[in-house]
Amino acid sequence: MKKTSCFLMAWCLVAVAAGANCAEKPNIVLIMTDDMGWMDLHCQGNPILRSPHIDGFAKQGVRFTNAYAAAPVCSPTRAALMTGLAPARLHITQHGADGRQFWPQDRLVQPPPTKHELPHETTTLAERLKAAGYATGFFGKWHLGGDKKFWPTEHGFDVNVGGCGLGGPPTYFDPYRIPALPPRKKGEYLTDRLADEAIAFLRREKDKPLFACLWTYNPHYPFEAPDELVARYQGKEGPGLKNPVYGGQIEATDRAVGRVLDELDRLGIAEETLVIFTSDNGGWSGATDNRPLRAGKGFLYEGGLRVPLIVRWPGVTKAATVNDTPVVSMDLTATILNAAGVTPTENESLDGESLRPLFESGKLKRDALFFHYPHFAFHKANRPGSVIRSGEYKLILWYDDDSVELYDLEKDLCEKKNLAEARPEVALRMKARLDNWLEKTKAGLPEKRE
Repeated sequence: MKKTSCFLMAWCLVAVAAGANCAEKPNIVLIMTDDMGWMDLHCQGNPILRSPHIDGFAKQGVRFTNAYAAAPVCSPTRAALMTGLAPARLHITQHGADGRQFWPQDRLVQPPPTKHELPHETTTLAERLKAAGYATGFFGKWHLGGDKKFWPTEHGFDVNVGGCGLGGPPTYFDPYRIPALPPRKKGEYLTDRLADEAIAFLRREKDKPLFACLWTYNPHYPFEAPDELVARYQGKEGPGLKNPVYGGQIEATDRAVGRVLDELDRLGIAEETLVIFTSDNGGWSGATDNRPLRAGKGFLYEGGLRVPLIVRWPGVTKAATVNDTPVVSMDLTATILNAAGVTPTENESLDGESLRPLFESGKLKRDALFFHYPHFAFHKANRPGSVIRSGEYKLILWYDDDSVELYDLEKDLCEKKNLAEARPEVALRMKARLDNWLEKTKAGLPEKRE
């Protein structure tokens, strides 16, 4: 077994060597929604949806406008955030099972193998922080293995409420039929229940460093919300809102986040707590309006990859700041470890960078982001491919015909004008870098059918 006392002792020594002690370690609250699109918050520019608590939180920290999920679907991003490693390197590149059930039979290529369970050979954020003296709690959606041996408590969390192999809840109303969440009160709303559980954890562990993950199932399917919230959006369908129920789900999520943030204030630990808010992938186009971004969940266009990201780190971030630096999920892993004073060993490396330099008017070292989704999503409307974004340019490599698309995101956020033929030198240079990255990470690639 990898979780040995020697391993934990080694990480404790690393934490000590980094100069971390309980008084210096901030609490860490990592909030990740499920399928929340880039335009699903009022502070992101949505004119219809109400998100007053998250909007207020954004005014207290840094809101990133070029934040990306590690993948356009959930499980790969969750694995990347837990480990700090790119989905391509982990070979966890699809949501659920191996994705072959989504692959059209008439294609000349077949999908590469992919894992769904988070391997025990990896080292998670929770394991690293637990070894450094943190109490660790997980609340919400996990989706990194159906067998209990892969659930959060087997990956470094002291507490797990709701985390199992489900990609979405059977229902948002108690009884939820979620294996890791026993019923409590019939008709109670799931997002409220998860907030209650997270708050209880904060109260229990407030006197020592704590790491709490609130990974809401919302606003993932099924589309269900409290009647009083749905009523606020009835008759308001149009740009920014496709479905009143979805509007209720967003507001229910905002309400739960607000309660957790308020509890940090009530406990007097808000100034000692790093809080991060983000989403696991872009919004599903069947549920939400991602415009001006193109497409949505499951696509390698901006609508599938761009997500909200807000960071509040008292004493480090400046209030009401907007940052347009391209950042990705693995950067959050590196940022959390940096905050906790935990440094990977000499033989380890992460695929992200700490965002701290950006909070101190500095820059990140890298100049490109990479994405790998060699699969068809559940809707089968996308194309398998990989992406490199560098500066203003974004190149997509499609595996069904080995073609590329090139976009200037600064001038064409909607990705309407393919520049591959007009800028062949840029396309060739970026494709060479992408090919090199795919080889370096040993990414699984589609193969021709036999």
